[in-house]
Amino acid sequence: MEIGAVIAAAPAENVRREVPAPGDVVILLGGSTGRDGIGGATGSSKKHTAQLVETCGAEVQKGNAPEERKLQRLFRNREATRLIKRCNDFGAGGVSVAIGELADGLEIDLNAVPKKYEGLDGTELAISESQERMAVVVEEKDVEKFLYLASTENLQACVVAKVQKEPRLVMNWNGKKIVDISREFLNSNGADKHITITPAAPAPKGKDILPTFAANYKAMASDLNICSKRGLSERFDSTIGAGTVLMPFGGKHQLTPIQSMVQKISMEKKHTDDCSFMSFGYNPFITESSPYHGAYLAVVESVCKLIASGASFEDVYLTFQEYFESPGKDGKRWGKPLAALLGAFKAQLDLNIGSIGGKDSMSGTFEDLDVPPTLVSFAVTTDKVQNVVSPEFKMAGNKVIVLFPEFDENGLPKTDSLLATFAKVTELLRSKKAVSCYTPGMGGIAEAVMKMSFGNGLGFAYSDHLTLNDIFGYNYGCFILEVTNDYTDNKNVIGYVTNDARVTYKNEAISLNELLFDYENKLESVYSCNIPDSKSKVETFSYTATTRVAPAIKTAKPTVLIPAFPGTNCEFDSAKVVRDAGAEPKIMVINNLSAEGIQRSVETFANELKNAQMIFMPGGFSGGDEPDGSGKFITAFFRNAAIKEGVTDLLDNRDGLICGICNGFQALIKLGLVPYGKIIDTDENCPTLTFNTIARHQSRIVRTRVASNKSPWLALTNVGDVYNVPISHGEGRFLASEELIRQLAANGQIATQYVDLNGVATTDVHFNPNDSMFAIEGITSPDGRVFGKMGHSERIGNGLYKNVPGNYDIKMFEAAVKYFK
Repeated sequence: MEIGAVIAAAPAENVRREVPAPGDVVILLGGSTGRDGIGGATGSSKKHTAQLVETCGAEVQKGNAPEERKLQRLFRNREATRLIKRCNDFGAGGVSVAIGELADGLEIDLNAVPKKYEGLDGTELAISESQERMAVVVEEKDVEKFLYLASTENLQACVVAKVQKEPRLVMNWNGKKIVDISREFLNSNGADKHITITPAAPAPKGKDILPTFAANYKAMASDLNICSKRGLSERFDSTIGAGTVLMPFGGKHQLTPIQSMVQKISMEKKHTDDCSFMSFGYNPFITESSPYHGAYLAVVESVCKLIASGASFEDVYLTFQEYFESPGKDGKRWGKPLAALLGAFKAQLDLNIGSIGGKDSMSGTFEDLDVPPTLVSFAVTTDKVQNVVSPEFKMAGNKVIVLFPEFDENGLPKTDSLLATFAKVTELLRSKKAVSCYTPGMGGIAEAVMKMSFGNGLGFAYSDHLTLNDIFGYNYGCFILEVTNDYTDNKNVIGYVTNDARVTYKNEAISLNELLFDYENKLESVYSCNIPDSKSKVETFSYTATTRVAPAIKTAKPTVLIPAFPGTNCEFDSAKVVRDAGAEPKIMVINNLSAEGIQRSVETFANELKNAQMIFMPGGFSGGDEPDGSGKFITAFFRNAAIKEGVTDLLDNRDGLICGICNGFQALIKLGLVPYGKIIDTDENCPTLTFNTIARHQSRIVRTRVASNKSPWLALTNVGDVYNVPISHGEGRFLASEELIRQLAANGQIATQYVDLNGVATTDVHFNPNDSMFAIEGITSPDGRVFGKMGHSERIGNGLYKNVPGNYDIKMFEAAVKYFK
């Protein structure tokens, strides 16, 4: 089961909450409307059958990430958000709900709703759940300004409704009034419904424990609920926004999964040490036997994960997601969601925390198959970056303790004792007496120890006094802490961290490699992450520059032009790091909504280029990462005669600099700017970037070694320096003839290579994520002034990636600014 939640923040000063007044206008923003999503909301609550599979595909809403990005940019603009009195995202019910909820009286013109294609009737326009749309209410006097601000973000926007005095929802289509409903009726609950619910008595059961230590560990490591999901997780960009405090997997091997998502609060220009935490809790086996206990412990588990990650127990809030079997008129079936909600509610009362949202579905039945009772608790809070703690074991020789609360007669933690345990854990983490922490989940202490060991390859020796039930049984509400020598209390010690890469108990031992094989191999055939290494020898290049190019005209504060194409998603990160380095970034959104918009963008970009000293082409998925050619739209834009002439002038006459990262690197290669230093018509003999050998998107931290510091971008590095860098791409495999690669190496144009923990270039997928030839990560033009690389060196900042040690700041932006001084 894959579910999730979203946590977000907006500056309070940007938010305006007002009741719409008659005469106000509703503007529809974003994507056009299609038939996708028609019936989606009702379909999610239907009992599904094999026959429905044939029709339900048409009810699925089609996402559009590039359009979503445009909406995000607009809503970060205070000038735009301060015009909005009220807004709604489009979801279930489409126009009927998203616009229908904005005010008591509304008259909607369905003919004004933008369409993906012709042929939609009024009903389809009213109920389609096509995504990436927003409805906003603005005053009539602000309409023109708001539409202009939307157009600057390459965002479709149009007036579709007006707020009316009479409290009625009216929809017009083709000159006819097809909906006319009073608000009083819409606000009613409809006809009363009654049912007698007969929940079963709570009967929680424990775990079945196998007779030997090794058998329990191997079974636990390969359990679908516990085994590695890394192959799935790495398909999602975990470092976008340059705010990731904890990577999904930590330690030098990036194998210890975190228990809470921790991100810095997003700020466009300023810096902060405030961060948000989010975690989840749920055990299907406990909830199946007792929905009440399962829901209660889901809340406890989600909150414990926040505490284990370094947050303090204050300002914690929850949101729930529920799935249950189709209840029909069966009182016992209805009793399961009732018991679960009572358990969650009791946990909230005991801990004095509230649920601020949730999503429910009663669609957990497919023919004669039912989902187990499911109530997932997500816990959220905020804290400081410096208080964040990661779960991987840090040092051999440290002892490991367990702290646990008292439990009542129902097997649930006593509230006062649990809160005292929270306080004790926080005190140990804040005082640095504890250096790692994990709260046990489905696999108990055994799972915690195993996952804490993987990250840095450290072993663990269990104390002999523990029983197999202590190690493998449920321990919700408990905390496993790795403590330093400053912690002198020897009570509750469960073992010691070792450096022999084994987990031992009494006279039994099992190697970490054996556990790791079971742990990661379970889903390898579904979500690959360990494809075989070709083991071909890769040369580690070294070229030390004796001289570098210099600009004819010095500039104290160079201007950096940053184009944002449809699908670009790193423009804010890039502008921030450029600004921090001492340059002046200028983001320019490329408009492609019409031929006129494209021409206007070409003219504007060409004019801006005349006054810029650098072009920075940020990462993303231009054109939605169109098949067989990321960056095609970017290259088409740059081949325009006016822009090509401007780029040539920048490089040949004004000694400017160009850099492209990820999607930007793909564009530079397709243009020929790397490795040739000019825009050319590329052919099959030119280098290219193609699909990763692992055949999926890769998002993780890699190590890159400076192979040449010839480029002005790398003037502050030394050959042999190794830097950590986040990567996030599906097409990053560098291919070229060996002859050309040798020429590039001899000329110092191979800038950076992927390397292993020993600093040696490699084909191992754990270090070379795309299987690039000769482990090439970045190359330059002949004189080094054009630099392209896959790794996101712009995603840096204080307190980021705390659980993956290394040096992240390659100082390429400071070097570029220094070049002009």
